[in-house]
Amino acid sequence: MNPKALQKIKYGMYIVSSARGGKFNGQIANTVFQVTAEPCTLAASISKKNFTHEFIAESKAFAVSVLSREATMPFIGQFGFKSGRATDKLANVKYKTGVTGAPIVLDFSVAYFDAEVVASFDCGTHTLFLGKVVDAEIVADAQAMSYSYYHQIKGGFTPENAPTYVRPGK
Repeated sequence: MNPKALQKIKYGMYIVSSARGGKFNGQIANTVFQVTAEPCTLAASISKKNFTHEFIAESKAFAVSVLSREATMPFIGQFGFKSGRATDKLANVKYKTGVTGAPIVLDFSVAYFDAEVVASFDCGTHTLFLGKVVDAEIVADAQAMSYSYYHQIKGGFTPENAPTYVRPGK
C-alpha cells in the first residue's frame, strides 16, 4: 500500500475545542467533516492522547473553528504543538463561549460550529466524535485554509498524533 495516496484526500485546518470543569482547551485538527444535513451533524477525529479528547469525552460537546489562510504559524503552533496540560491555549486569543459551553475561537476563523456529541466511535488511536450542530456562523469573508495549503504554502508538518501522520520511511 502506498500511504502517499491518502495525501490526495482533501482536508482542512480547524481548531476543535471543548470545556470541562470551567476550563477551556483546543487543538488543531485536520479531520472534521459533515456527516448529515438533517439533523446537521459533524464528525471530528481526535487522538486519545490529546487533552482535548478528555474534555470532549466528559463534556459531550465540542466547537469547530474553521481557520483562514491568514492564520499564522505561531497561532497554529499555539493550538497544535503545545499541550493544554501545560499551557492555557486560549490566553491572548479572541473567543466566545458557545451554546454548549465550548469555547469558539474567533481569531483567524472564517466560520464556526458548536455541537453536542450524539455518538462516538473507537478508532484505535483516535475517537471519532459525532456532534449535532446547535449553532453555526460565518465569522469572516475569507478563504478557508486547506491542509495542503498549510503544508505547501505555510511550510507546516504533520504531528505524530494527527490521524494523517505517516511514519518516516513508510
